[in-house]
Amino acid sequence: MKSTLPKNTIHYCPKCGSSEFSFKEDQSFLCDQCQFHLYINSAAAVAAIILNDKGEILFTKRAVEPHKGMLDLPGGFVDIMESAENALYREIKEELNLDIESFQYFMSSPNEYIFEGLSVFTLDLAYICKLNSFNHIHAKDDISAYEFIAPNLIPYNQIGGESIKKITKAFAKNLINEL
Repeated sequence: MKSTLPKNTIHYCPKCGSSEFSFKEDQSFLCDQCQFHLYINSAAAVAAIILNDKGEILFTKRAVEPHKGMLDLPGGFVDIMESAENALYREIKEELNLDIESFQYFMSSPNEYIFEGLSVFTLDLAYICKLNSFNHIHAKDDISAYEFIAPNLIPYNQIGGESIKKITKAFAKNLINEL
């Protein structure tokens, strides 16, 4: 299988179309023709840690690739010119039809998200979210289902993204240590 890293998949300058688009040690490309410099940076994404009254964590099941059918935390990419906080509210409404009452930043974790043969590097920002109600919850958008899982019973081998595994492991460890 061919590598999905940008240095192996991007071959032409997006500004002038030249094939003299060289990958540099600083994770950037430089066009030898027009001198356009393209840096490969992380995209921002949000993940919500939501607990029910039993202390179980809300997981979603991915309906699309990458990691179709695997567990995930609800959330998604931050849109252009959108704050992470607004993305959190939007994504939870889009995916689960839920409204966040309040949230607290928990941690971040880098991730590699392979989309259509290209590695997209993300920085996943996790927030602990409180909701008023789960009354209108239903799976939509890019998730096929949801389930609540006790922190000591999380099947980490069924979680698709490495960053989500790290985030849930850290949260579950903190939660279990508090008990």
